[in-house]
Amino acid sequence: MSCWAVVAVKARAHCKQRLATALSATERVDLVRRMLDHVLSTVADCRSIDRVVVVSPERDRVPAELPVLVDAGTGLNEALDVARVEVRAHGASELLILPADLPLLEVADLDLLIDAGRGTGVAIATDRTGLGTNGLYLRAALDFPFRFGTRSHVAHVAAARALGVEHETLRCAGFAFDVDTPHDVRRLQTPRPPVPQWGWSWSSVEP
Repeated sequence: MSCWAVVAVKARAHCKQRLATALSATERVDLVRRMLDHVLSTVADCRSIDRVVVVSPERDRVPAELPVLVDAGTGLNEALDVARVEVRAHGASELLILPADLPLLEVADLDLLIDAGRGTGVAIATDRTGLGTNGLYLRAALDFPFRFGTRSHVAHVAAARALGVEHETLRCAGFAFDVDTPHDVRRLQTPRPPVPQWGWSWSSVEP
């Protein structure tokens, strides 16, 4: 099998507008770049992942050796649909969809999600609220509808059930923490003890 990670990021200047009260435009761009670099570095260290592509309207500082699939601006879900077709054509059998704003992501988190997905067919890593999706594993051949946006975890669970595919939901520190609010920035800047590498999950099998 060939596992491909697809990392999605907006045009850097358009990212994290909700942080405008805490960070200047330059600081927001710098934060986004640093988080993207961290996600790409972590993915590169994961032995379960064979290839990495970035979905974005711009290359910016993405390393030259990584392909960038152009996000035409019709929406993230549509851009991911296009990316899936492209990577399947180049031999991908497994997909791992990741956002670029996961500053605590570790290789162990990626391994947990991939292992869970390989045991089912679809695996969803939630944000800390349990409502959003901060990581999604699926078999590339599965015509699974992407539903990133409001309450995407619920929507992705419903999509798996509609397809009759077993799925597993996972929560762990590296996926749970993303940066969306000034409070998140303060948490990120506050020294903290090491994060234990464990997670818990639950699964659902359609009868």
